[in-house]
Amino acid sequence: MLRKEKIKELRIFAIKIRMETMKEIGNLGFGHVGGALSIADTLAVLYGEVMKIDPQNSQWEGRDWLICSKGHAGPAIYAALGLRGFFPLEELQTLNKPGTHFPSHCDRNLTTGVDMTTGSLGQGFSLAVGVALGHRMDKRTNYTYLILGDGEIQEGQVWEAASYAAQSELDNLIVFVDCNKKQLDGYTRNINDLRDIAQKFASFGWHTQDIDGSKVAEIHEGIEKAKAAKGKSSVIVLNTIKGKGWSFAEDAISNHHMTINKDQMDEALYELEKELEEVEKE
Repeated sequence: MLRKEKIKELRIFAIKIRMETMKEIGNLGFGHVGGALSIADTLAVLYGEVMKIDPQNSQWEGRDWLICSKGHAGPAIYAALGLRGFFPLEELQTLNKPGTHFPSHCDRNLTTGVDMTTGSLGQGFSLAVGVALGHRMDKRTNYTYLILGDGEIQEGQVWEAASYAAQSELDNLIVFVDCNKKQLDGYTRNINDLRDIAQKFASFGWHTQDIDGSKVAEIHEGIEKAKAAKGKSSVIVLNTIKGKGWSFAEDAISNHHMTINKDQMDEALYELEKELEEVEKE
């Protein structure tokens, strides 16, 4: 169980991830706002407390791996990595510009600290299963963490990977489904409603949890429970808000990919700075 001070620290980290994400996208003028902001709390817990990482040695063999299968959330990953010291934060301002190390989708060949190239939805799951299996074959204790989108899991490849992971009893694999209820062109319930996601994974033989994905304490507790479920792969369904942290994005019907002008970026940063001040006073 996390101490009160640590919960506060992680909440602050999550806000800072959102702020740096908005600076990246706002400086570019467009980007995948909604799904990047919705996973900031999970990234704060992973990079701020749970994962074994070394910012000075991003290829350390003993590290835990994070694979963001919804690769368009790359700006949030970059923000977390920058805040942890994998590279200077000011480099994030080159997001998706010529010669950048920070493309709009995650690329392990370009960005220090990114473990896997992703973007073609569904494929990250198969990659994560392969990584987890490889670690077990090499008798390593590394954990593999995977982030999926709730729209992404409509892909058939996701369920092929889920079946194989359960059959292989990969208990070193922990999956998060960012259930923000939207995908590129609308609400998931109107396009391809998968209904009870946790129940679906459970039917494949997975250990499942359904939690509030905006509360760092719940996320951390969920990870601890997942680690305790020996002999089973684990999935944590994160109930999140697409665009969380910036009211305009939260309220927008279409917030998967957004165009942002300077005034809007300033508005988002103002809201996040106010939230940061409130948390710091607690």
